[in-house]
Amino acid sequence: MLIVGRIGKPHGIRGEVTVEVRTDEPDARFAPGSVLRTEPGATPRTSPDAGPGVPFRVPAELVIESARWHQGRLLVAFEGVLDRDVAEALRDTLIGVDSSEVAAPEDPEEFNDHELVGLSVVTPTGERLGEVARIDHAPSSDLLVLRRPEGKTALIPFVKAIVPEVDLANRRVVVDPPGGLLDL
Repeated sequence: MLIVGRIGKPHGIRGEVTVEVRTDEPDARFAPGSVLRTEPGATPRTSPDAGPGVPFRVPAELVIESARWHQGRLLVAFEGVLDRDVAEALRDTLIGVDSSEVAAPEDPEEFNDHELVGLSVVTPTGERLGEVARIDHAPSSDLLVLRRPEGKTALIPFVKAIVPEVDLANRRVVVDPPGGLLDL
């Protein structure tokens, strides 16, 4: 699944939510009628009253009813989310599209997150450092989250100076970390 956003706080009383956008194509991804998948196993922070003995579950898919920009934030209404309580229950849910539906980038130096997750991470000399667990999109640069063999994680800035090579065919990323980066 390619993550395109994270549902934020409710906006108003009619079920709209803010969305933290994680895609370069928000107008296409959040167009009315678009179907977004929720993170597998997502559980709500709070449960609205779904009726006696009926626990609320985050649906596997959400359909965009409307989307609009308001003061620099994307506000989205999903079909079936009609009030603030249900909107609040969706808070922090990751939403995305099926990776197989996403075209490969035209630029050879650009990658979709799902292409990188699971790749082996090695030094220029071939020493195995771990594997890419996920990509974090920070304001200054994207970060490769490296899962180390001993179970720890490390954050690697995804910049050419530190990540000189991404070899999708051989399922590896070459990282030349400055001293101490992996010790943080």
